[in-house]
Amino acid sequence: MPNIVVVGAQWGDEGKGKIVDLLSPCVDVVARYQGGPNAGHTIVFGDRRYVLQTVPSGVLRPGKRSVIGCGVVVDPAALTEEMASLRASGISLDQLYLSINAHVILPYHRALDEADDKARIGTTGKGVGPAYADKAARLGIRAGDLRDEALLREKLEVNLRLKNHALRGLYGHPGFEVEELLAWVLGYADRLGPHLADTELLLHEWIGGGASVLFEGAQGTMLDLDHGTYPYITASSATAGGAATGTGVPPRRLDGVIGVTKAYATRVGGGPFPTEVTGDLGELIRARGREYGSVTGRPRRCGWFDAPLLRHAVRVNGLDTLAVTKLDVLDPCHVVRVGVAYRYRGSLVRELPLEERVLAKIEPVYEERPGWMGKTEGLRAWDELPDRARDYLAWIQDLIGCEVSLISTGPARDETILIEPSRLTRWFPGLRLGIS
Repeated sequence: MPNIVVVGAQWGDEGKGKIVDLLSPCVDVVARYQGGPNAGHTIVFGDRRYVLQTVPSGVLRPGKRSVIGCGVVVDPAALTEEMASLRASGISLDQLYLSINAHVILPYHRALDEADDKARIGTTGKGVGPAYADKAARLGIRAGDLRDEALLREKLEVNLRLKNHALRGLYGHPGFEVEELLAWVLGYADRLGPHLADTELLLHEWIGGGASVLFEGAQGTMLDLDHGTYPYITASSATAGGAATGTGVPPRRLDGVIGVTKAYATRVGGGPFPTEVTGDLGELIRARGREYGSVTGRPRRCGWFDAPLLRHAVRVNGLDTLAVTKLDVLDPCHVVRVGVAYRYRGSLVRELPLEERVLAKIEPVYEERPGWMGKTEGLRAWDELPDRARDYLAWIQDLIGCEVSLISTGPARDETILIEPSRLTRWFPGLRLGIS
């Protein structure tokens, strides 16, 4: 069976959690490769609704091995709380593995995030950016360090001299004491200790033994540190390439990439959003799509599907196929629009520009078609879709140059349409069993 990456093709919040959950029965392992507790994956089945922040979405499938890779940053308090909630719901965590090389988010990271980045960039204030900054600056504390109290104390002493200087001098924060912070970290060591492992080695052994892995990203392509709308981005590699660096599995062992996109577009926080829609229509999309952050509850900005942006995602991720979510949100629209190009200083621009000042000033060029004005919510077969809804999906498929193989028509597992034949059904011939 293949090893496949699932990646967000927009600014995150596309519904990756549901797609990973649907595909999990077809693989042996689900591995999260980047991000932190600033991203929530919502999964609904039966009368239950789960919001996962750090634990891979495959954990909800019995017997599935779940890996939190070295590319993830972990808040010990948030992770242990999430694990306790899952156990209380009857979810086994016996096969949850946390990389010893995953970096740890500490209280001073959250304090710095709240004081600086949250106001400047519009982050969640979860400390993710400052934790990744320490990782790059070789100041990070890793999950494996929780086993070594002496080393942990040594690192905290060095870090707090720097962090307290910034917190007190720049932001008037009282700072942190070494002993207090050491006790806080060690308080989580026993609870996380049984899950610590050399996950790079485990993944190599499992793949070598014939296991298949589904790699799960957080956020989305346009929030990638290198390929997104910088500086309004996250602090890690959210594109498919991050699956290799964030787990230690070499690129040659990755067999394909599935992109996930909404039938329209959303983003959270500041930054450019060329096809954003405001007013009554924007509010309608937000209300119908329940467009509020899974973790923060922040209202998402909403807009039309942006084809050049998706073409960028197809290129940088090497997308083989696409899952389209929330088609039903557009059911009441008399007209559906797609951004097909941009205008910048009077010139037509057909591909997404990434220069910061250009991106901030482009205006969308739209094409439109009549809406289907019929119910797609909950539909489970391609033939059940209104003709104009099928035309819309074929239209965006042609515009971005990537096949659509999966359509989500609601939050539940079975509110899904699988298109056959497609790349997805060739990879996973038994997928129908996974979504039944």
